[in-house]
Amino acid sequence: MDSSQESMESLLLQFLTPDNEIRRQAEDRIKRLAKDPQVVASLVHHLRSAANPSVRQLSAVLLRKKITGHWAKLPPSIKQSVKSALLESITVEHCPPVRRASVNVVSIIAKYAVPAGEWPELLPFLFQCNQSPLEDHKEVSLILFSSLTETIGSTFQSNLEELQPVLLKCLQDETSTRVRVAALKAVGSLIEFINDGNDIVRLFRNFIPSILSVSRQCLANGEDDVAAIAFEIFDELIESPAPLLSDSIKSIVQFSLEVCSSQNLEIHIRDQAIQLISWLAKYKSSFLKKHMLVVPILQVICPLLTEKSENEEVDLAVDRSAAEVIDTMAVSLPKHVFPPVFEFASMSIQHSDANYREASVTAIGVISEGCSEFLKEKLDHALHIILGALRDQEQTVRGAALFALGQFAEQLQPEILSHYDLVLPSILIALEDASDEVKEKSYYALAAFCEDMGSDIIPYLDSLMARLVITLEKSNRNLQETCMSAISAIASAAEQAFTPYAEKVLELMKVFMVLTNDEDLRARARATELVGIISLAVGRTRMEPIIPPFIEAAISGFALDYSELREYTHGFFSNLAEMLDDGFSQYLPYVVPLAFSSCNLEDGSAIQNEESDDKDKISGFESVSSDDENPDEPRIRNISVRTGVLDEKAAATQAIGYFALHTKGAYAPYVEESLKILIRHSTYFHEDVRLQAILSLKHVFTSVQAFTGGQSEMMEKQKEVIGILMNIFLKTMMEDDDKEVVAQACTCTAELVKESDYALIAPYIPQLAEVTLTLLREESACQQIESDSETDENDVNHDEVLMDAVCDILPAFARAMRSNFEPIFANLFEPLMKFTKPRRPPQDRTMVVACLAEIAQEMGPSISGYVDRGMPLVLKELSSSDPTNRRNAAFCAGEFCKNGGPPALKYYGEILRALYPLFGDTEPDAAVRDNAAGAVGRMIMAAPQSLPLDQVLPVFLRALPLKEDLMESVIVYGCVCELVLSSAPQIVPLVPEVVSVFGQVLVSPEEGDEVKVRIGMAFSHMVSLFGNQLQPVLAGLPPAQASALASCAARA
Repeated sequence: MDSSQESMESLLLQFLTPDNEIRRQAEDRIKRLAKDPQVVASLVHHLRSAANPSVRQLSAVLLRKKITGHWAKLPPSIKQSVKSALLESITVEHCPPVRRASVNVVSIIAKYAVPAGEWPELLPFLFQCNQSPLEDHKEVSLILFSSLTETIGSTFQSNLEELQPVLLKCLQDETSTRVRVAALKAVGSLIEFINDGNDIVRLFRNFIPSILSVSRQCLANGEDDVAAIAFEIFDELIESPAPLLSDSIKSIVQFSLEVCSSQNLEIHIRDQAIQLISWLAKYKSSFLKKHMLVVPILQVICPLLTEKSENEEVDLAVDRSAAEVIDTMAVSLPKHVFPPVFEFASMSIQHSDANYREASVTAIGVISEGCSEFLKEKLDHALHIILGALRDQEQTVRGAALFALGQFAEQLQPEILSHYDLVLPSILIALEDASDEVKEKSYYALAAFCEDMGSDIIPYLDSLMARLVITLEKSNRNLQETCMSAISAIASAAEQAFTPYAEKVLELMKVFMVLTNDEDLRARARATELVGIISLAVGRTRMEPIIPPFIEAAISGFALDYSELREYTHGFFSNLAEMLDDGFSQYLPYVVPLAFSSCNLEDGSAIQNEESDDKDKISGFESVSSDDENPDEPRIRNISVRTGVLDEKAAATQAIGYFALHTKGAYAPYVEESLKILIRHSTYFHEDVRLQAILSLKHVFTSVQAFTGGQSEMMEKQKEVIGILMNIFLKTMMEDDDKEVVAQACTCTAELVKESDYALIAPYIPQLAEVTLTLLREESACQQIESDSETDENDVNHDEVLMDAVCDILPAFARAMRSNFEPIFANLFEPLMKFTKPRRPPQDRTMVVACLAEIAQEMGPSISGYVDRGMPLVLKELSSSDPTNRRNAAFCAGEFCKNGGPPALKYYGEILRALYPLFGDTEPDAAVRDNAAGAVGRMIMAAPQSLPLDQVLPVFLRALPLKEDLMESVIVYGCVCELVLSSAPQIVPLVPEVVSVFGQVLVSPEEGDEVKVRIGMAFSHMVSLFGNQLQPVLAGLPPAQASALASCAARA
């Protein structure tokens, strides 16, 4: 051995010593030596000849990290010797970690050598090694195959027909678990390279029966870890863009159901089986429907809700996992999930076993989001079950019932509010339950229920707050925390009516907001949140003088290392910014750096590479020569995240937006850094942070619009920022895979288009039109259908929130471009109208009708070319059973008539006939009647000669004054005033009715000055025409109305 070889071996041995200083020096010297291509031959030598297996392994690890930079510089003879030595190491080496390390080097070299035709013997070697009778050789050939897929995976596509029988044989090797495990991993590594070619897909599908067979055998033998690999493969099959499942989904589901229902198996493997069902429900729901698997799955999963873990603190629990699956299925397949789950709940509530009664109400609770529309139809029955369970003798059943009530409050709006007189007293009783656990859940239910009650909460405030204050003063920390959440909801609902209770609660919060013990910090976080919510409810006038000590306490909390406290404090500052508005500017120097600091935190991501369990870690080699990035490192497969930091980042990102929105020009010093953070967060890996970034970017632009300075300078800044925003929003709409984030980007884009100078927006109009078209066609990244499934024409599932947001963009276009929008709308019209097909749900049709109405309103006469194609839909929707549909249709009919010109005139008769029932006693919705009046007002203003006014006006006036939708006031009362001012003969017989309407409008505090001034002019004109003849009419009015009319006429 020459001196250089001895020197390298010495360094490798030194690196393995426990002495940190010697180890550090050795690594520094190795890094310097590794820059010379000659290090390759030296490392290969030690890989093959070192006596110490750790030295051999370290040599291979270093080779893997450095070979990429040196390979092209090596002479052919050295390359050949390296390849030969590595293959020899794979077959002759007795130490498994060294073999595997050598395999990884082969994989890296293959990336360059195989495409260049420099290693023709590699694949024959792989097959030859696999045919060996030795278990080690078979196993390492499969490990090598898996590793090679990391670098030259596409090469194997053309060899799949040859590979398939080899892998199948290894999968069925009953003599070696190691070989079967390696074969499973090898099959899994192929998945991402399977394309849509029918032959290749068919070959791969043939693996699935063997994978299932091996998994069943291994589970029977207690080899759960092998079955776990199978579930990982099935997960990847679901994610694959190639249609690999086909009819195999039935056998995969059957296997998963066998596993998850087998109580003798370990919890982790059962949980994997349950999660696979959840994954299928989320990403392949149409397959579950097509193969009629929904009911069989629920027949197994629902009873799993009755399984209770002895230790509630464990991370994995069958009942919790089952509930998650049911929730996912309900969101994906509500129509198919609701009947079997509701039947299970209805039967189980009568069971003698309390676990079944608990499962009954839990099941109803978890489907309330996905199956909300179906539950609303059965709300009386569902409440009967839940409220009955609140009286159950078992506390677990009562607790589950309270959870379900909380879910109802969150998901079944607004229908659930009509039952508050029944539900709220039941929750109040639960607040006195003997069980603290039940009490805690009762506060959750109370918080969820009160949040949307608005002023209906006021009669209950005294009794509620009396109990809640006692809980704050005397209960344990857990109850105090949930109690604070309930008070937050009550304050939000009651708003200023909460003022009498604010002082007492705020005094108590002062105590909580200075707690510093670790076990008290959650309570401090909740208290901080509560003070912000009370501030918003009570208002600036009362809170501004007393808020500084609370702000000081909140800022001091950042010195404590507790992410949740920082998260809630950012929310507190957001609420204060909204409450104080420009008054919050004085606090910006203190709070903005805190938000920036949270946004710039390390994610705390834990990243694991494929095979990371033994690749470098086993001998502590994970830090070797990691100073430079290696592009050939294996792809990242698994990412886990500290959710506390994630939530903190989301809250801080939101806070930046609130600060900018409410302090406007005062936020100028922080805009540049804010933009850097928000741009970065707009592509963050988690959707919660991305969503807040999108919204905050829009708020920052609002701040920029308020900057003071030279006109040209300000326009240039706005142009710069709007360019950043539009590029991010357009990219998000096309490429983001989360529908809620995309919906937010659509909403913000629509607002930008409506609120900005058109010159700033104009450069982005063509691209925005293309993106909008893609979204209407449901072809963006977040709208992709399942790759395996055939498109089902009857499957109309899409995200209602997303498409509503997309439809907001079209009227924004129309407002910005007016008649110039028509050429763009011509391309968007048919894709929009596809949502009105009969198979579509009612909410789709009303979405389109509302969109058309707003476009007609903004685009003006150019809408005339679309009247004939849109009016039949509008006329049909006027008789819809849904009041929202009738309202939107009435509004749209009026706008079509107002701006549709001659094409609209021929529909006047049909429109009047369709509107007439909306004015009658059979119409239960006052807002519908108001919109019908608005439609008639627009028709009269557009073409009075086209209506039989003598028949229309009596019906029209009987619907006045408007009751709900005062947005129609200008049109409706403007129409009446115009008829009066023009002395229309048809209005003369109706003077008493007109005067009565005018009087009621003038005394209404909700009507605006514009309407009242117009009425004053019209009434003055009536006085000039009829003089004393009006006295009997005025005498018949309430004094306040008569006085208002007289005063108004005098001013006019």
